[in-house]
Order: sequence, then C-alpha cells, then structure tokens
Amino acid sequence: MVALIQMSCGKDPQDNLDKALARIEEAAKQGAQIVSTQELFRSQYFCQSEDHDNFALAEPIPGPSTEALSKLAAARAIVIVGSLFERRAAGVYHNTAVVIDSDGRLIGIYRKMHIPDDPLFYEKFYFTPGDLGFKSFESSYGRVGTLVCWDQWYPEGARLTALTGAQILFYPTAIGWHPSEKEEYGERQHSSWETIQRAHAIANGVYVAVANRVGHEGDPNGGIQFWGQSFIADPSGQIIARAGIEEEQILMAECDFGKIDVQRTHWPFLRDRRIDAYHDITKRLID
Repeated sequence: MVALIQMSCGKDPQDNLDKALARIEEAAKQGAQIVSTQELFRSQYFCQSEDHDNFALAEPIPGPSTEALSKLAAARAIVIVGSLFERRAAGVYHNTAVVIDSDGRLIGIYRKMHIPDDPLFYEKFYFTPGDLGFKSFESSYGRVGTLVCWDQWYPEGARLTALTGAQILFYPTAIGWHPSEKEEYGERQHSSWETIQRAHAIANGVYVAVANRVGHEGDPNGGIQFWGQSFIADPSGQIIARAGIEEEQILMAECDFGKIDVQRTHWPFLRDRRIDAYHDITKRLID
C-alpha cells in the first residue's frame, strides 16, 4: 500500500514537520507501507523570490528531519520518501529526496537533476543541480525510484530511473497556478502535467506516485495557488487514486508490483528499445 501526503504548509518549519509526521503516522495506521511527502514539505515554497535569508531553511543530511523521519519509519515499520532542502556545504545546496527503510536506515539520497528558473519558481538561485545521477533504492517493500518536481517533465529521467530496476517512481512536487493565468491556461497546464507523468508509467511499465501541495502561498494578489491533485498511476498509466484540488489529504492505493511483469510482457517497450541507435540523445540538438 502506497500513501501520499498532500498538505498545506505554514511559515514555521517545525510545525510543518510535526504536521507531516502526524499525517505519515496516520497513513501507517491505515495500512500504508511506503509513504511520500510533497516537495520541500518543511517550509512554504520559498523559491518565489531570490532571498538569501531563505538559505537558513536548509539542513544537513543526515540531519534533524531525517532523524525524525527515521524514528517514525522504524516505529511503524514503513518506508518514507521525504523531500528536503539540503545544506551540503557552505554555498552548495540541493533539493534532495531521501529514502528511509522500515528499520529507520537512510538507504538513499537523490538530488534533483533538472532545476527550473521561471517566474515564481526561481530554483536556480537556491539549488545546485544534482550530481548523483538517476537512482533507485531497494527497500523492504520494493525498489523505489525518486525524482523531484521539474524532473517529472523529462522522459530521460524516468527511463534511466526505471532502468535501474525501480518499480515505482515517486515525484515529490510543488506545482500550481499563477492565479492570473488559471482561468485561461489552468486546465491545459494541469492536463499536461498529469499526462506526461502517466506517459512515464506507460513507457516504462512502472507505477508513478506524485505528491503535490495545496493552498495559496506568497503575495495575496499573486503568488502561487498550488493545485493539489496528487495521484498514483499504475503501469498502464491508469490513475488508480487522485486527491482533490484544495483539500489536505492522505491519498492511498494498493500497488501490486507483480503487475509490472505482466504489463511489460504485453507491451514490451523495454525489449524493443534500439539502444544501438540512441547515441545522439546526449546532444543538445542534432544538426
């Protein structure tokens, strides 16, 4: 059983951590075995502006958040995927996902590879691009792949993570509408976001689980209205669970990893890949 924690975030990091821990524990009580937070769950989405004071939100890994998550994972015998603002060294910060196994051990770290720079999403100011590559981690309940938010638009990241043996791709996310754009572009923006991730599930024959946040953050006359709608898709790309647009929610779904082999043998995309012909994929453009 997989669970996603969709919640709003306040200004106090400790309050957000306590809230997330409570929701994760509740998910475990309901039978969840793997639980994922949304992106940067310990704070509001601070990348709406370029402010050096926000670096104070970062923490080392291992650190206070991984310690709290590890304690809970061991107590409830669950696997936790957590998204954190990592202080790696002076002047070097990452947007990092951690994977903690059911005995409380930190078994995986993934640093966000694709870093956006768009209005109200000024992530290049804060985050050094990941340097660990695309990875998955063998947990007590299956092999877990981790990517983060902007990574979700790139088929290369999903493919390479799937090729490491991932059975499920988690995408902790913070995405929403500019309120002024919602009426005209909102539906197509959300549809594009959901469609491309469902396509990752289909193309790779894996489960995809996306935890987003909810609520309005930032300038009351602007800011970002996070669109929620966290979802879990099966290896055929069908959505088997979807959260609401505005409400906080613990979203849960049964993920039978035995279905992956069935899907891949009926739709053998990995078998028929022409790996001898893809060398140009590493080029920016092909002349």
